[in-house]
Amino acid sequence: MKTGDCDILILPGYAGSGEEHWQARWAGRLRTGWVVAQADWHQPDPEDWRARIVAAVEAATRPVVLIAHSLGVVAAVEAAPRFPAGVVRGAMLVAFPDIETCQNLPASVCSFAPVPRDPLPFPALLVASRTDPHCSYERAEEFGAAWGASVVDAGEAGHINIASGHGPWPEGLMRLAGFMSTI
Repeated sequence: MKTGDCDILILPGYAGSGEEHWQARWAGRLRTGWVVAQADWHQPDPEDWRARIVAAVEAATRPVVLIAHSLGVVAAVEAAPRFPAGVVRGAMLVAFPDIETCQNLPASVCSFAPVPRDPLPFPALLVASRTDPHCSYERAEEFGAAWGASVVDAGEAGHINIASGHGPWPEGLMRLAGFMSTI
């Protein structure tokens, strides 16, 4: 599948993705991509976040590919059972935060726990860092296996955000292209 053949829904995490974040940059570069806006990026409400993602999937006019970061990963996984069958063709999940152990996370983020461990109804690629302050690599592998996702070792990449030096993140775009070629 090519990016022009689908609607790409970009799902930021807690506090959203500022204009220098790779997700915001990709939204500007991918002509079929857009950010799914949340009502409150700093006081996330789990049900509202899930409902907005489901509504965006339902509003899509073509097959959907999700690109989620951090809390956006959790919200996408939680919303997945509510998606119309067959609409979401794949998901690139980046920097999953372990909200069950709540390592260095705000309490509002931890309110999304527990995280489902059911297999996702679509192919998924989970990109995980060995130095993510919000999730150990081993826990990311555990969740990826439960979801049926392929896990990619991003090395010592922090939380794969601006703070860890990932502005445009060209390596991520290459990963996305490789993933898209498999779905």
